[in-house]
Amino acid sequence: MIHFKLKHVLGVVLGIGTGVMAGLFLGASDATATTGPLQQSTLEDIAEQLQVGDVVFTRIKVRPFLKVAAATGSWTNHVGIVTDISGSEPQISESTFPLSRTTPLSKFVARSESGRVAVARLKTEISPEQQTGIRQAAKKRSGILYDTGFNLHSSRQFCSRFVREVLAESTGVHVGKVENFATLLAQRPDTDLGFWKLWYFGRIPWQRETVTPASILNSPALQIVFDGRAHTPTAEEVRKAVPPYPAKFEWNPHG
Repeated sequence: MIHFKLKHVLGVVLGIGTGVMAGLFLGASDATATTGPLQQSTLEDIAEQLQVGDVVFTRIKVRPFLKVAAATGSWTNHVGIVTDISGSEPQISESTFPLSRTTPLSKFVARSESGRVAVARLKTEISPEQQTGIRQAAKKRSGILYDTGFNLHSSRQFCSRFVREVLAESTGVHVGKVENFATLLAQRPDTDLGFWKLWYFGRIPWQRETVTPASILNSPALQIVFDGRAHTPTAEEVRKAVPPYPAKFEWNPHG
């Protein structure tokens, strides 16, 4: 996907660069919960590893999504699925606001805090027929309004439900854990219930079933193939990483 010399430059760069509504949507980032050291890689190298059906996790810097991460005790709060790797960069199908759609990998990861990204893959191999099924299942769910109520049984979509349904329909594998709000929030006694009461206009729907990005990330049907940060060098970093041309340059057309 990218010329070898440019990949080398990117590697060098990576090595050297170590209210009610307004109030609901604006807020400082919650602490990122991780286990073990994070991998560091260029976005191009990550892209070259991706396969159709891979699940890509990110961390959106918008307060409701940060509260989702806090309520689930996880760093991740958004997820999409790879549906096409045939073009210049992989395409990620996702349920996002306002409508579900397909997004280039670079734009998908650009929304993530500090380039935080993880990639998980089914432990069972996905056949070509199942890959076609993944694309069809995602396309069928494209253009659907985002469900801000996170209801697993509504006519709308949200990110983790989208990924769960696409994989289940195309491969028969169910990822993520279905649980109601009462069970989910009881697991985190420090959850900011005040925020969720405001979000649900005073009444949290305790018995509503949902599925979270965190439960998909922890699914026993998936294996992690990347967990870290994607680094996209700036133009200045690339310039500094490229060795300067020699002061005297002799052209030899015969090599």
